[in-house]
Amino acid sequence: MTADGSMADRNACPTNGSTSRSMLAGAQHDEPGAWTRLVALYSPLVTAWCRRWGVAQQDVTDVAQDVFAAVARNVARFRKEQPQDSFRAWLATIARNKVRDYFRRRGDEPTAAGGTEAWQRISQVCDPVNDESASEDAEEGAAFGELLTRALKSIRGEFQERTWQAFWRTVVEGQSAAEAGAELEMQPGAVRVAKSRVLWRLRRELGDE
Repeated sequence: MTADGSMADRNACPTNGSTSRSMLAGAQHDEPGAWTRLVALYSPLVTAWCRRWGVAQQDVTDVAQDVFAAVARNVARFRKEQPQDSFRAWLATIARNKVRDYFRRRGDEPTAAGGTEAWQRISQVCDPVNDESASEDAEEGAAFGELLTRALKSIRGEFQERTWQAFWRTVVEGQSAAEAGAELEMQPGAVRVAKSRVLWRLRRELGDE
């Protein structure tokens, strides 16, 4: 076992994709379990977007269903061609289009809303959608926090405790690599490697890798 406890973590970051498919890859190959996971992860965020963009409360569920129906039809086409590309940005584009369709059908215009922040440190390192997941809308921030919480719980068991703590202390608690390393008896470089491994896996779980 290495200083950062990484031996058991190697399969969490495959370089050739042979260990296991990501959630998004599974959904693109019509795997029911992967699709169920994707919808469960992203439903709160899509719902928050719909509310933020002015969809009437009684119509939010229907519009969200339209969004995921469009995702199901088109998910096989999603490609991360540029470093800044993310599944959430792609999903947000579909959601915006469906909300526009909703207002066209109603012959109406949306209303806007405002709010607060949530899970700022993680959202900053997870390639957030610039005008979506990093917004100041309270419900949207809470939904994004719930998405991250579910994703983190789903990957927690793939990492040894010290590797996880290196990630948690540097990303969530804001410690430096040197501070976390001193507490965990790890070299700062090993802390940074452990942090990168967990973040890579988190992005993969969110469909952004």
